[in-house]
Amino acid sequence: MTDGTRVEWRPWGEAAFDEARRTGAPVLLALTATWCGECHEMDARTYGEPRIAANLNDGFVPVRVDVDRHPRVRERYNVGGFPATVFCTPSGERIASAGFLGPDGMRDVLDRVRERWDTSGAEAGRLPRALADDDPPRGPVTDRIEGHLAGQVEGAFDAEYGGWGDAPKFPLPRTVEFALKRDRSKARQTLDAVTRGLFDEDAGGFYRYARTRDWGDPDRAKLLADNAALVRAFAHAYCYTGEDAYRRPAERTVEYLIDALWNGSAFGGSQGPTEAESDTGPRTDLTAFADANALAVDALLTLSAYTDAERPREYARRTLSTLRSAFVADDGTVRHRADDGAPTLVLADQAWTVAAGVRATQVLGDEDALALARRVADRTVEGLFDDGSFRDGPAEGPGLLDRPFRPLDGNVEMADALLDLAALTGEDRYREVARDAVAAFAGAWDRLGVQVAGYGAVAARLLGDPLVIEVGTDPGSDLHRAALRVADHEKVVHPGAADPAPGSARVTVGDRSRTVETPAALAEAVAAVAGE
Repeated sequence: MTDGTRVEWRPWGEAAFDEARRTGAPVLLALTATWCGECHEMDARTYGEPRIAANLNDGFVPVRVDVDRHPRVRERYNVGGFPATVFCTPSGERIASAGFLGPDGMRDVLDRVRERWDTSGAEAGRLPRALADDDPPRGPVTDRIEGHLAGQVEGAFDAEYGGWGDAPKFPLPRTVEFALKRDRSKARQTLDAVTRGLFDEDAGGFYRYARTRDWGDPDRAKLLADNAALVRAFAHAYCYTGEDAYRRPAERTVEYLIDALWNGSAFGGSQGPTEAESDTGPRTDLTAFADANALAVDALLTLSAYTDAERPREYARRTLSTLRSAFVADDGTVRHRADDGAPTLVLADQAWTVAAGVRATQVLGDEDALALARRVADRTVEGLFDDGSFRDGPAEGPGLLDRPFRPLDGNVEMADALLDLAALTGEDRYREVARDAVAAFAGAWDRLGVQVAGYGAVAARLLGDPLVIEVGTDPGSDLHRAALRVADHEKVVHPGAADPAPGSARVTVGDRSRTVETPAALAEAVAAVAGE
């Protein structure tokens, strides 16, 4: 037994599925997270009920999965939130699934699953739709993708309360970043609403989401990945507007992350809500995960680039150092956790590490970070890119892990990082891979919603020439700092470049360029070259 329940949990792994095959029993997957309040409630109310626990122990193989530690399992078996309660065959195919179940609900589901299993056996299982067809809907990358998603940003916007859609309300930082360049008023109204509804004025940091349309009744868990993404979005808003209404929440969130989640070498993954009966404070998971820490590096460096704040820069450097030494293998494979055994390719870990490397190159002038980004990118292309898009990991492992899965969001993140890498290195091969990855989903452009507006942003980047600013001065010079502050969050800045001449900067868009020597002239050159 674990976590105070009476259920004899097995860990996720091949052994549990082998046991299910050997005993002829279905598998129960309980997908949980440290930060998930309802997961702990279900442990106490449902899995702690003696008859339910006995039923599960006698007739099923119960497997507990921490979704932060097993992101590929999370993507295949998530049913819309956590806890997720999934019954499956010994080969991993779903028989039935639900979210939170109280004791009565669990009894009903157990009876139905047992009846279906006794009647149909392995034939009772079904593949999720995302895994049934391994071929994404390929098509040409055209401006209709950006146009369609801009229309979604317009049509799904909640003009009364800000944000997109109805309840529950999620902050959607990638969508905010898309809107900052195309419909800034909607981006600003959303960030203002997120500040009012999700920002913790007492401790700092952002809650996960709001349960009501007007951004009320927040889920009070705080995840590193969510907070890092919001720091970056707020920092970009500050770059465009210069308003402290966006700088202040970003800086206070960085302080929260340092105070609450720093484990001495990197950031922990999450902090759950404080339970009403507890006097020990919130559950905090200080386990460092590569993807979220790489995103934190990106976010903290973005904020420091716009504000000259030293503390975000310092902790970004320290986190990047830990990623290099403890997470990234010599061949460019990124461990999801530092204590993982043999590292396994996971697309999110790889993509966000590339993004962290290219951000560090631009903000810190760290050429070692550029080499890291290139090594990780090359390993990802070698190991996960086939048939024109990226898989989320190797097609191997227990359950449904042996089924190829090509996530749109993971392909977007990797393509976006590869476009920056191409601009910094001058190697078009990275841009071509990015184009293939975006084209792999372009056949479904008209079915995409506002939640994946980032796809429209990377498609637009592929159709236009990048704004590149090469700075022939050391990092931190006035000219470099001015380049970082140019109000285009998709620009690429390369400090310490061998060309142009020392003390100058060259602004390039396609075959148009100007070379300048002062920050004032730089702003004029950007306006002129981008507008030609």
